[in-house]
Amino acid sequence: MIDNNIYLTPSRIVAELDKYIIGQQEAKRNVAIALRNRWRRMHAQPEIRNEIMPNNILMIGATGVGKTEIARRLANLSDAPFVKVEASKFTEVGYVGRDVESMVRDLVEQSVNMVKAKRKEEVKVAAAKIVEELILDILIPPVRMPSANEAEERKDNVFTNATKMDAEDISLNEKTRERFREKIKNGDLDDKKIEIDTAQNSSTGVGVIGGAMDEASMMNIQEMISGMIPKKNKKRKVTVAEAKKILLDEEAAKLIDMDEVKDEAVKKAQDTGIIFIDEIDKIASGSRKGGGGPDVSREGVQRDLLPIVEGSAVNTKYGVVNTDYILFIAAGAFHVSKPSDLIPELQGRFPIRVELNKLTKEDFFKILITPKNALTKQYEALMAAEEVALSYEEDALERLAEIAFDLNEELENIGARRLHTVMSHLLNELLFDVPDKVEANSQITITKSLVDEKLSSLLKNKDLSEFIL
Repeated sequence: MIDNNIYLTPSRIVAELDKYIIGQQEAKRNVAIALRNRWRRMHAQPEIRNEIMPNNILMIGATGVGKTEIARRLANLSDAPFVKVEASKFTEVGYVGRDVESMVRDLVEQSVNMVKAKRKEEVKVAAAKIVEELILDILIPPVRMPSANEAEERKDNVFTNATKMDAEDISLNEKTRERFREKIKNGDLDDKKIEIDTAQNSSTGVGVIGGAMDEASMMNIQEMISGMIPKKNKKRKVTVAEAKKILLDEEAAKLIDMDEVKDEAVKKAQDTGIIFIDEIDKIASGSRKGGGGPDVSREGVQRDLLPIVEGSAVNTKYGVVNTDYILFIAAGAFHVSKPSDLIPELQGRFPIRVELNKLTKEDFFKILITPKNALTKQYEALMAAEEVALSYEEDALERLAEIAFDLNEELENIGARRLHTVMSHLLNELLFDVPDKVEANSQITITKSLVDEKLSSLLKNKDLSEFIL
């Protein structure tokens, strides 16, 4: 929760973003301030708290410079529900397609999943004990003493002897169960097959006769029908290891109060949710010249977005969600259009504007070596799985960065994504040869001469199909 982020100061947020994103310091500073301001609002005086609105951000920059990654990492840092949507996928109310309110419903769904996962972790120990008992009952069914009614019915001469036998059976059964309990805990029986009952929803196709329905109405109908269909148990034959996972999930779900989960999830989405609206430039009035066709609804989508970003109540299957305090981050390249082509009201709802810098050769080099998830480290990990050691000489990485930069200059500029294409072209042959031709315990070093051999020809190749991602 955001309340636990007291130590997540703006400078520390930027430092965390620096581990994954090269450059773009102005954008990082602005999102860091926006995130910290949410914590500040939650701890402000009650009489002013509800008056403090988030400063939504508009990021302007070419593809592949880090817009989406900044927003996604920001959400991870704050443990906030996050959804990314593409503005170009929405249609104006009255047209066939997704309506803008669906992004709020997606955010709440994400929030519910986050809260549910957290609650399941909290009850994991208790659920594991129940699962252990269920599996034990399948392997060694318990023996019980006769009930009072059974004892009353057994008034013959053998009752005393039978009772003694029952007690001996129970004692032996308990000792056997304890031995098997230890085996289950130690994983000694993980490969043994058992039959379990698993709950599943009966599903049926729902057809609606009549005119077209909006997404919210269809969602409500599906939710209502889902609640009316009873759950059925299905027998499955699985290993004990598989049974542990399946039953643990089911038993943990039973220990969770879903009403509390829904309430907490709605509040979490309202107070800490982040919605990233990509390609917002595609719905600006200057994004296409000439009218007609799908352009008709572009301004309509902007007007539909306006109340959501300004703050409104959206119906979801988990309840009404107020969007007043959700942080909206919009982004676009604005190659053809410009931010002023958006309707003035929508422009006003994104008061913070940040222009992201074009990536340089030096940036490409840093992207290859600095981030925790750098491509070079990813390929090293892939090779390590085959017990092959992969390393790079520094001048080889410098040459890779130079080629990626030149390709962006000569062809379409796709930002850091060009590195994926270049690295793939460089290492595909090696990836194919491991482990058949390149055996385990081999050492592969990428040199500048190897990079030139594999990639220099790309600069002369004008076939754009080579570079489709």
